[in-house]
Amino acid sequence: MKLFFTELLLISGLGLSAQPLSFEPKAISHHVYNDVYTYEYTNRVAFPIGGMGAGMFCLEGAGAISHLSIRHRPDMFNEPPVFAAITVKGMENSARVLEGPVPTWKKYGEFNSALGMPGATWGLRRFAESSFLARFPFGEIDLTDKELPLEVHITGWSPFVPTDADNSSLPVGALEYRFKNTDSKLREYVFSYNARNFLAIRKTPNRIRPLDRGFILTQDSTTDNPELQADFAIFTDDPATVVNHCWFRGGWFDPMTMVWNDIEKGIVQAGVPQKDAIGASLMVPFTLQPGQEKTIRVMMAWYVPNSKLRMGKDPVDPKDSTVRNSSVVLPSRYHKPWYSSKFSDIDGVAYYWRDHYVELRKNSLLFRDAFYSSTLPPEVIEAVAANLTILKSPTVLRQYDGRLWSWEGCEDQQGSCPGNCEHVWNYAQALSHLFPDLERGLRRTEFEEDQNAEGHQEFRAILPIRPQAHLFHAASDGQLGGIMKIYRDWRISGDNDWLRQLYPRIKLSMDYCIHTWDPRHTGVLEEPHHNTYDIEFWGPEPMCTGFYLGALEAITKMGIAMGDDVSRYADLLAKGRGFVEQSLFNGEYFFQKIQWKGLSAADPVEDSKHSLEGGYSPEAIQLLEKEGPKYQYGTGCLSDGMLGAWMAQVCGLNQPLDSAKVVSHLLSVYKYNLEKDLASHSNPQRPTFALGHEGGLLLCSWPKGGKLSLPFIYSDEVWTGIEYEVASHLIFMGRVKEGLDIVRTCRNRYDGRVRNPFDEYECGHWYARAMSSYALLESLTGVRYDAVDKTLYVRSRVGDFTSFLSTGTGFATVRFNRGKATVQTVYGNIPIERTVILQ
Repeated sequence: MKLFFTELLLISGLGLSAQPLSFEPKAISHHVYNDVYTYEYTNRVAFPIGGMGAGMFCLEGAGAISHLSIRHRPDMFNEPPVFAAITVKGMENSARVLEGPVPTWKKYGEFNSALGMPGATWGLRRFAESSFLARFPFGEIDLTDKELPLEVHITGWSPFVPTDADNSSLPVGALEYRFKNTDSKLREYVFSYNARNFLAIRKTPNRIRPLDRGFILTQDSTTDNPELQADFAIFTDDPATVVNHCWFRGGWFDPMTMVWNDIEKGIVQAGVPQKDAIGASLMVPFTLQPGQEKTIRVMMAWYVPNSKLRMGKDPVDPKDSTVRNSSVVLPSRYHKPWYSSKFSDIDGVAYYWRDHYVELRKNSLLFRDAFYSSTLPPEVIEAVAANLTILKSPTVLRQYDGRLWSWEGCEDQQGSCPGNCEHVWNYAQALSHLFPDLERGLRRTEFEEDQNAEGHQEFRAILPIRPQAHLFHAASDGQLGGIMKIYRDWRISGDNDWLRQLYPRIKLSMDYCIHTWDPRHTGVLEEPHHNTYDIEFWGPEPMCTGFYLGALEAITKMGIAMGDDVSRYADLLAKGRGFVEQSLFNGEYFFQKIQWKGLSAADPVEDSKHSLEGGYSPEAIQLLEKEGPKYQYGTGCLSDGMLGAWMAQVCGLNQPLDSAKVVSHLLSVYKYNLEKDLASHSNPQRPTFALGHEGGLLLCSWPKGGKLSLPFIYSDEVWTGIEYEVASHLIFMGRVKEGLDIVRTCRNRYDGRVRNPFDEYECGHWYARAMSSYALLESLTGVRYDAVDKTLYVRSRVGDFTSFLSTGTGFATVRFNRGKATVQTVYGNIPIERTVILQ
């Protein structure tokens, strides 16, 4: 028993964790959108801090560090034994961990809780109350305790400067602790930051190294396992800093007991590095006169240059290796992070962070202040900002040559659904405006490494990014959406040469789509076409055909700019629009015309052997004979029914279908699919996205009957990315009230009590589809900058406003007042030659 328990102590000291159980508490206050989280609304707050593609840690609502994920994979709920503390010297029982109360859900979880959570810091004395305010990329906490004459304010942040992708991708973060003496006399204090070496892996070399005014937690690599190499630096810029590089070494709870003894006594004593050091602390003694304030910056940086992350199969057919320009030669067959191409070690990262801290903070504040100066509805600002945290989460990786490679989301211990999944990242509108260079890198991957000589695109990139074997269906919405996004990214960048270089491959992709899904040139997708629901739709339907029509318009416009003959694309566009409007609209909303006979494709049973469906059982064959192919929606009212039309809108293209019919469909979705209380709704699929008395927008409903026995596999679920897509589309079409109602219904589920307000999950945490929320900005204001024509467009749906604008060369605030727009450039340069006010 003694040996077993000691093993558990050692394991828990590494910060290993699993998702704990949770119980929904009774509300005792109300969270106001885009405002402070208080009381139990801080319960689930975990705010990402880190760099794009560089890993993260989260600042929780009470001030704890959790979700530490720096080894190029998610490590959800990993709460390493690190903490800040303050002691008021000469005052009994004044020592406090600089955190608020431990959330109730942590007391009964799945990992070691029945053993009392050995190694956790939760039992140490802490502040009585905490509150949290998100001002992305800054998270701010106030700690209060009536027993202490001290005000404490914590600010956690990491660089985020639109258009400055490299500084926004640094593996760094900071916690700033501001103290104010509220006593009537001078007081002496000792601040400390304390960390067990949470990188240490048992039975491998690890150590704690010195750093100016700090220390470096280190896990050394081995010859056979270079991916084990990891460093995490914790340091300050305060000249009074004293460092103890080695905690008391002992068994059981000895190290933490001795650390807390020193904290309670206010002891400040240096300690030199020692073999087998368990942890380290830095201490800053200081005094404050009554009313005086002091801020201590705790800077963190990490360096994990190697991984064993490699995904995908290399080409077996020569036609699959058709990259126009040979890719950058990568230094490893495994993923290496971008930052390892810029820094040779942790010292380089740490000193860069220290040297550029003030400048990066200033520029990040410029973004924060510009974004939050908006007068748009607070639920919109909250929804947009909350999902920008996805870019700091382990959902996003950035490989050695600087290109992004991303999961759809994060499982607890690994990524969820790999490779810039085209049809999921269709929804994500934030990156294209904030970091257009990185977004164009996604297009490069899609149209080069992921596209073969026939024009077929694998909709999931492999890692490291390289040409791959083409073994699965192309995704119709993904590949066609890519053509629309090329148009969008061209207009955002104004880079005609970039478009000219890619245009032959864009045409190849377009022609592949026509040949594969519209071989009879009807202007609609008739053949079975794979899509974001992980199934194939059989027969013409408006969702994916909307992508087809949008792609046809996009290539028509791009072709004209390139001097190409695009008449056949224009003809297909006209034919397809006529078919959808006349044959797929029931007077209220658009629907699917299921068809599986008379097509070029194999029958559904044979085709399913090569899809994710896994074949037809004898029972499913009986259903096929009665109802047709599995997983269709037929007469249903599909929330995503106008997704292709929405993509056209956010890409700066014309509406592909009759506007009145589009509005009618969207209002039908609002009427039939938005549930304010799901208690009577039955969902045999994945229920926890929204259930019980919560509200949400269902993916589909069948108000006129005709629901199949096995409709498409996610039809009864609620996805936030679709909620924002539909909401912004309604607003684009002038239905602001309905759109905002959906936004509020969504954000009410993410109020901090049961779900993390900064982690809208779907198939994993920090799910990329939720970045559709960024489209809410343009839908309300119509603000869009076209860098090709150097024109600013405005179309207000909310009267006068102030809002945020990010372009390829800088960001700004746009003020619309009495029919006139003024732009105040905050960072960079935006060369506007003309402003167009649309009605």
